[in-house]
Amino acid sequence: MKTLRLPSLSLRAFLLLGLALVHPRARALDADVRQVVVGIAPDWNSMHGRLQCFERAPGGPWKASIGPIPVLFGKNGLAWGRGVKGTTESGNHKTERDGRAPAGVFDIGKVYTYDPSLPAGANYPFHQVTICDAWVDDPKQPNYNKFVSIPDPDHPPDWFQKAKMRHGDFAYRWLVEIRHNADSVEPGAGSAIFFHIRRGENRPTSGCTTMAETELEKLIRWLRASEHPQYALLPREEYERKWQAWGLPDPALLVGK
Repeated sequence: MKTLRLPSLSLRAFLLLGLALVHPRARALDADVRQVVVGIAPDWNSMHGRLQCFERAPGGPWKASIGPIPVLFGKNGLAWGRGVKGTTESGNHKTERDGRAPAGVFDIGKVYTYDPSLPAGANYPFHQVTICDAWVDDPKQPNYNKFVSIPDPDHPPDWFQKAKMRHGDFAYRWLVEIRHNADSVEPGAGSAIFFHIRRGENRPTSGCTTMAETELEKLIRWLRASEHPQYALLPREEYERKWQAWGLPDPALLVGK
């Protein structure tokens, strides 16, 4: 009887194969992502943190660009969100009105603004908000977690008053969409997540990431749609565990450890 001989594997190759089987989702950010905004919280229950922006040339390493910027997260801290990464992680996951900012990696969407134009020097897709515009935050509505415009603001539906986007509220002058729970919407998993202007140095949010207006305008000027920007928000220990597998900037580049 002949013995079947299998090709031999080096120890390194064997270990790499094992890691691929055990962690099939441990894949780095796509190569076309050349801008990443990194938000770091001290722990899962922190409302304060720091934000830094990084960019890279095609095939090159991440290099610091903006920051660190003091930011505020949800009043109850963070919970796993539904984005490019983080959706399938074990642990606490964000739900509507839980007061937590979604953790993970997310695409960055449009800028929504009261103004007719972006800050000088900015070049990014935006929409000037009108009295007809809303972001639906009622999980019972078919357009939950979506931007909508109603046809008649003089006769709005019942849900509109709470979801309308034009309030004259200074904190919403600039809204930059963080695309949590966006591409395959799960009712009740959280809605209307943005970067926006903070209301004070110690005024946390219901789930958004906020900062001083001058810093937010700096971020908007930096963003370029052609660079496919993404937002990575994690507690520090989680970031240090995942940065290599997820292709994020080296923690040694983060300021304010």
